[in-house]
Amino acid sequence: MFGIVIDYDFSGDEATWQQAVDTFIGNIDADARLKGRFRYMVTARKDGTGRVHIGQWDEEETLAHLQSQPFFGEFAGKVKEFAGDSLKATPFKTIAQTSG
Repeated sequence: MFGIVIDYDFSGDEATWQQAVDTFIGNIDADARLKGRFRYMVTARKDGTGRVHIGQWDEEETLAHLQSQPFFGEFAGKVKEFAGDSLKATPFKTIAQTSG
């Protein structure tokens, strides 16, 4: 598995942020090519000061498919707006994980 962690500070409008996240996740869930091959989770920092997004995919072709979709570019632009200068993206490759 491959993945990315996106971390940023956020103090904007919650409803606007939530709508953007829900739309993005809905588009992922509706894409048959991504089903079972791409996972996305969005969390809020425990102290409420920011957001953390975690994406995981099986192979680079899956990521390329996602990135070619119009909804991906729209959401990426919104995340940049939400984050401002605080955006930090860390790509990773899974080495080991639990079975559960």
